[in-house]
Amino acid sequence: MVDTADQRDPLTRQRHRVEAPERPGVIEALREQLAGGAAEFLVRERVRVVGFRDVPAQVDLRRLHPGGVAEPEPRFLDPLADIQARAREAVAGGSNAIMISKGMLRIAAEAFEPDTAVCMLLSASARPQRDRPDIVAIAEVEETLRLGADAVVLYVSLEGDDEPRMLRTLAEAGRECERLGVPLIAEAEFPTTYASVEGLASEYGLEYLERNVRMCAELGADLIKTNWPGSEEEFARLVAAANGLPVVHAGGSRISEAELLERQEAAMRAGAVGCSVGRNIFMHENPEAITRALAAVIRERRGAADALAELERATPAAPSPA
Repeated sequence: MVDTADQRDPLTRQRHRVEAPERPGVIEALREQLAGGAAEFLVRERVRVVGFRDVPAQVDLRRLHPGGVAEPEPRFLDPLADIQARAREAVAGGSNAIMISKGMLRIAAEAFEPDTAVCMLLSASARPQRDRPDIVAIAEVEETLRLGADAVVLYVSLEGDDEPRMLRTLAEAGRECERLGVPLIAEAEFPTTYASVEGLASEYGLEYLERNVRMCAELGADLIKTNWPGSEEEFARLVAAANGLPVVHAGGSRISEAELLERQEAAMRAGAVGCSVGRNIFMHENPEAITRALAAVIRERRGAADALAELERATPAAPSPA
């Protein structure tokens, strides 16, 4: 989804092209979408697993309460049992890129359209029960190209004991992406995804996200994904910290449809070019419809209330129990 009204060129560097043998030309297609005005809207589809499958599939292992508050107890999230179906719903709703692990790409690839960008994960969360899960590398940039990736994704967590290692990892990813001509999507987020965004914003503050966004920009990111900090004005400060690089709004833990769309509308006013959403799409009763509602806010600049009304028409209320 490209916002053609936004004429910023986020890929200012002239990168050498490396062609993935099975997906020729898609890197250029993604580059054109970015240069056209937005890296608009990236839907995260990650498998939540436990045990020996943590590393290859990984990342957002969360258990969600009905109210949308997350606790650090990872478990398999049932909707992702059929990863191909979830990817197909996201693409049908208008997503132009899927963030996915290398293992799940083999399973979900048939759901992708020719112009669906594969954004492959370079990192995973380990020991999620801790206050600050460890971020570990699970793939290399050159490896992702052999597997058909069009961009790579790295989660960036700062201010812990492992910050020096994290910054070295980010810098190395930036160098490799520059060398190989691959767009780097940096997730400049709070140190853990196993809590509500509101709680994390209160604990770490806007300054944490500002510094994270800026470090990602300085060390080679082409597109930056970051959390909702609490207000439109604060999100605008994160956009400013990116210094011209495109910024997308992270969907975060489960929230209501209205709140998700309202945040996205505010983020767009603040300068975002799109969103990256996972649980709020694939755990929705109608993933295609909620994706389409987000697309309306991003591409058409529809108001959240208007997009919500259309979503509600597409998703009839469940009948009341007798």
